Amino acid sequence: MDCKSWGSRDIVFLCIIVLSLIHVSLGAKVRHFKWEVEYMYGAPDCQEHVVMGINGQFPGPTIRAKTGDTIVVDLTNKLHTEGVVIHWHGIRQLGTPWADGTASISQCAINPGETFEYRFKVDRPGTYFYHGHYGMQRSAGLYGSLIVDMADGEKEPFHYDAEFNLLLSDWWHKSVHEQEVGLSSNPFRWIGEPQSLLINGRGQYNCSLASKFSNSSISQCKFEGNEKCAPQVLKVRPNKTYRLRIASTTALASLNLAIEGHKMVVVEADGNHVQPFAVNDLDIYSGESYSVLLRTDQNPYKNYWVSIGVRGRDPKTNQALTLLSYSATPASKLPTTQPPVTPRWDDYNHSKAFTKSIYALMGSPQPPKTYDRRIILLNTQNRLNGFVKWAINNVSLVLPSTPYLGSIKFGLNNAFDQKTPPDNYDSSYDIMKPAPNQNTTQGSGVYTITLNTTVDVILQNANALAKDVSEIHPWHLHGHDFWVLGYGEGKFKNGDEKTFNLKNPPLRNTAVIFPFGWTALRFVADNPGVWAFHCHIEPHLHMGMGVIFAQGAHRVGQIPKEALACGLTGNKQN
Repeated sequence: MDCKSWGSRDIVFLCIIVLSLIHVSLGAKVRHFKWEVEYMYGAPDCQEHVVMGINGQFPGPTIRAKTGDTIVVDLTNKLHTEGVVIHWHGIRQLGTPWADGTASISQCAINPGETFEYRFKVDRPGTYFYHGHYGMQRSAGLYGSLIVDMADGEKEPFHYDAEFNLLLSDWWHKSVHEQEVGLSSNPFRWIGEPQSLLINGRGQYNCSLASKFSNSSISQCKFEGNEKCAPQVLKVRPNKTYRLRIASTTALASLNLAIEGHKMVVVEADGNHVQPFAVNDLDIYSGESYSVLLRTDQNPYKNYWVSIGVRGRDPKTNQALTLLSYSATPASKLPTTQPPVTPRWDDYNHSKAFTKSIYALMGSPQPPKTYDRRIILLNTQNRLNGFVKWAINNVSLVLPSTPYLGSIKFGLNNAFDQKTPPDNYDSSYDIMKPAPNQNTTQGSGVYTITLNTTVDVILQNANALAKDVSEIHPWHLHGHDFWVLGYGEGKFKNGDEKTFNLKNPPLRNTAVIFPFGWTALRFVADNPGVWAFHCHIEPHLHMGMGVIFAQGAHRVGQIPKEALACGLTGNKQN
């Protein structure tokens, strides 16, 4: 077919899109997986504890697919006493909003003994992952990697010889059930800092690969009889280019990654190509993913440290360490040098310099020049009848028993609060100080957005309950990517939009707001469904730090009856 014969430029462009979709679909496959979720014993950091696994694996199995493929996961809940769902983080679920895997939002939790079929298409290449989205099951270990390669015949805009996948997480010895009880107690009991950081589910507690460089009396790690917590060494050949796919599914920790003696070139962020730029280390927040290119051009007779450390919180958790090992050197040979030192936890200038270096690759979609609606979301820590909560515009989110997707589609108005949450907050609010009135409200209301309109969201950070404390919050949007238009200090004000980057802002699905600052996002509400937008720090979401966006839910097609077989929608599916 000759697209040029179709006439006008717009028609030619449409023709090219149609042909590309046909090309992708012709080579597409349906990839089937049968999974059983259950608790099991494991020792992620060399200390035995109960973990949540899939088919006896922790982390769960890696899904590998190609652009245009359909993923089918038959998920059976074998937890005995609690429900479960899985969210496919970064997958937009175009046309399949019920497969987003968000309990009380897109579906009912899968009851013990039941099986639910997730069926969805992966429409873009990139580095993604999946995780539990019910209670705090992500903290319990319910997560794994989801890698989408280019379709057959397509190529990435960069070259590499081989790749490694690094899924980063944090780990507590206290069970998630005990953590949840503490967060919901009066007096409040915080979960504390993680005992360990994990790389692909492996870490070391109370010992270190680099103990001789430690200021404490921590011992040298030994893995005889406990190989499952031994680090996975990255074995490389000299003078090659490797792609490192890095994703963070942490429940709390913001992280920094560095590789001794090697620069990294960032080429992908959240499944979108970016203008390549070189770094010595990178910050990664919960919910984010990156691809970096690494050139193995150093002394091949040495091994080099790969270090992961905590950022944004006063670290009480040791670095996670593994090795970059050249093929000529035994993997057992530890470097004689100190591992890279993680930048100081509160060096936010270092964090901002990295984040503000990310721009979309030339040729990427550009944002609309104007918006139809602006929503400013004030992030505050509050109290509700003595209980500590997080709130957005003074509303702490409480999820209903009936999934929003079903209740909105079928017009069940009594299933959730009908009062729309506010689009803004009181302009007299001083974000730099604790609020004079620290009380909040709670609700299950929804932001209803007109389909195919452009929405600006301003995430506004503020002082928490304690004086001079403002925390980092990574926000994740389901069902969409957004353009990150800019960051600012203090309170967002009229005129700040003049600083927005409308030329080459990066497309992301997760963005951070820094302490006492703001972040500006823009997205097009073009995906019918009901979508969560929330802080990706697990205890913060548990404490109410999120909102719900609904758009065109009445246009959603037939929803599988198993997705809505609970609450008021249980008898609406025929």
